[in-house]
Amino acid sequence: MRKWGGVVAVIFGATLTAVVWVSANQNAQEKKGAEKMPVSMAAKGAFDVKMAPVDTAHKDEKAIARYSLDKVYQGDLEATGTGEMLASMGTVKGSGTYVAMEIVNGTLTGKKGTFALGHIGTQQGGQQNLSINVVPDSGTGELAGISGKMKIIIAADGKHSYEFEYAINK
Repeated sequence: MRKWGGVVAVIFGATLTAVVWVSANQNAQEKKGAEKMPVSMAAKGAFDVKMAPVDTAHKDEKAIARYSLDKVYQGDLEATGTGEMLASMGTVKGSGTYVAMEIVNGTLTGKKGTFALGHIGTQQGGQQNLSINVVPDSGTGELAGISGKMKIIIAADGKHSYEFEYAINK
């Protein structure tokens, strides 16, 4: 008799018979793993942002500029966001890059807590490429275990909104 994972092969003379089995322990572990799988959710809403220049060691503003961020989120995320951003503009209008760190504090679809967002964005010729992710293991309170990605939409009139795909794994 030989055992490969959950299959036992029993040899009877020249005949090979395979019997499939799952132990109670394996079954319990699979169920436990399934319980921990986070369910993906989505949140949407608008937000207001205020940016204020902050002194930096780089005196040439086009090289690197630094800003404080203050946001107010509405909709499924009722929260404030505070952070800092570093930006550098290209020599062509509408081109540049930024990085930012933001702490979000409030309520997300009824769950209260905080989490951090890391931003990386580039723009070339007016075309944006943004990556905004929840910092791993940054969630607190009822938002402990949060992960996800945020999309920022800027309308033609300059109004900001967000779409946030997230999961909470406890």
